[in-house]
Amino acid sequence: MKQITVAGCGIAGLTSAIALQENGWKVRIIARESYENTLSEKVGAIWFPFAIEPLEDAARWGSLSYQRYIREQFPGSGVSFIPFTIIYNASADTSWVQKLPKEAIRSARIEELPRGAEKAYVATVPLAEPPLYLPHLFDRFMADGGQFEQKEITTLHQLSELDTLVVNCTGLGAKIICRDDELVPMRGQILRVKPLDVQSFVNSTENGALSYMIRRSTDCIIGGTDYLNDWNINVEKSDTELILSRFRKAGLSQERPEIIEEIVGLRPKRTKVRFTFDSHYSNIFHNYGHGGSGFTVAWGCAMELAEIITENNAPDSFFYH
Repeated sequence: MKQITVAGCGIAGLTSAIALQENGWKVRIIARESYENTLSEKVGAIWFPFAIEPLEDAARWGSLSYQRYIREQFPGSGVSFIPFTIIYNASADTSWVQKLPKEAIRSARIEELPRGAEKAYVATVPLAEPPLYLPHLFDRFMADGGQFEQKEITTLHQLSELDTLVVNCTGLGAKIICRDDELVPMRGQILRVKPLDVQSFVNSTENGALSYMIRRSTDCIIGGTDYLNDWNINVEKSDTELILSRFRKAGLSQERPEIIEEIVGLRPKRTKVRFTFDSHYSNIFHNYGHGGSGFTVAWGCAMELAEIITENNAPDSFFYH
């Protein structure tokens, strides 16, 4: 059995590791932080292509992930399918709509529209609650013979020396490791609040004015911000008030949300997802820069990279000469 190392223990790293195991690889994860301290733990984690390029690849990865999440609905996994109201306008990218099953999406009725919205879809989409799904994935990875080691990597050379083959799923950490000027933080602040009787929705039609609410099993997530190239990891009270103000303006609830926790995370936004072998260190495959779509495309990317790596490293006996 061939061995491979995955760098990173967020949703991209865990799904990549499991997809490789499913293709017959012995996999080790090396990461600076365990899954519970990654960006992936902090997010709403609903299926919705946001802040990711290229759009065509993202739509394909999102479609593959959608189908995979259907199979991921194990008891206690935290994966479910919920109705999600997605507001759009003439300038919004809606190419992802064509990738969903026809029965999973419809146009929103007038009474379902948040205040000020003219058009929206209501889609049935996967929700993967991080406090449940990430430990579920990690336990599956370990039960299938996986190994985990905490270690900080700061250079591409260090990364290349981890193993004969390495998959780079280090997210924003790749900015330092790869000296990647195309990778920048997109700061997100969200509120974790007590349950609300409101259908999950998102309005991402205006840059800098992102607004959404996600109903989970024991709480709700209200967001958010999308500040590009902002490294601030501190909770800003002004952003909390802005988030609450946008939520109230949507007019979907008369109830004032009761805040449990205020959370800040930095999304790894890149001009386009880096999904390829490294041009200098040929034993490294890069899989990072998924913006605000980590959970949306993770499984699609993971399954594709597992196939690519397996095909590129098949024994000669696999081929007919």
